[in-house]
Amino acid sequence: MRRAVVTGATGFIGRALTEKLLEQGVEVEAVGRDEQKLNELYSRGAKTFRVSFEGYGRLGEAIDARDVDVLYHCAFAGGFGGEALRDYSLQLENAKHTCDAVVSAINMGVKRFVLASTVNTVELRSLIEDETVFPRYTCIYSMGKLAAEIMGKTLAHNGGMEFSTALIAMPYGEGNPARTLPNIVMEQLSEGIRPRLIEGNNLYDLVYIDDVAAGLFAVGEHGRENRDYYIGHRKLRTFKAWMTQLRDILSPETELGFGEYPDAPALNYGYIDLDALYRDTGFECQADFAESIRCTAAWLAGG
Repeated sequence: MRRAVVTGATGFIGRALTEKLLEQGVEVEAVGRDEQKLNELYSRGAKTFRVSFEGYGRLGEAIDARDVDVLYHCAFAGGFGGEALRDYSLQLENAKHTCDAVVSAINMGVKRFVLASTVNTVELRSLIEDETVFPRYTCIYSMGKLAAEIMGKTLAHNGGMEFSTALIAMPYGEGNPARTLPNIVMEQLSEGIRPRLIEGNNLYDLVYIDDVAAGLFAVGEHGRENRDYYIGHRKLRTFKAWMTQLRDILSPETELGFGEYPDAPALNYGYIDLDALYRDTGFECQADFAESIRCTAAWLAGG
């Protein structure tokens, strides 16, 4: 890979990916909305462009990039959490802006489009096939991602551009201020507060941001056309096991309140080929969990 475009480059995942690409000697066109963060990426060697979501339909004009090997689409308004999960108007707009970016990429002659999606789209398959499964608000967010993927794949295939999807597990790490569950639990444990949790017997996964960035790089560099790649661990554990280890790292004496909330619907990981990314690219998660949790907790605490 010689040249890449990253949309959403000032977000949590997009920024980490941009820095990873630069470390690998890739020329990066970083697209985002936060001018201060764009300036920081510029100082690291990226070419930066301030573009709104509404500008993705004219992305080629805005950044004037040609001979692009991969366009990574990490931009998704609202992120994962809060009211954005249930904002169907926002998620429909996210899908449209993704399609705009795909068409722009085709017109720019981009070789491969990589969509940063979520493992939560798997829940939608169970929802369709099993009438005993009832949808959570998270499904509105997941449907925005899935709609972006299906329509994007269709446009890319008929426009002669490769398209790959990254199904990202729950990410954590420094630089993410979002009120995600791992962040909340880390903050509470650091303060000696007893976290109130689900029972936690379902399979779950946490993936450090450095591994997310490395996984996305691998998809762009060696991934295959029209394939979904899971970015996470190849061997899964239960939510209870992850939270217990996290507790043992940060505050061994603090009790965990398992069972105070009902379990969320279990993701059927049978729909996912957990080994596809390893087989096609050799990628595996490398982060040391204890070290990465301590670093993240320290960042959340402001130190």
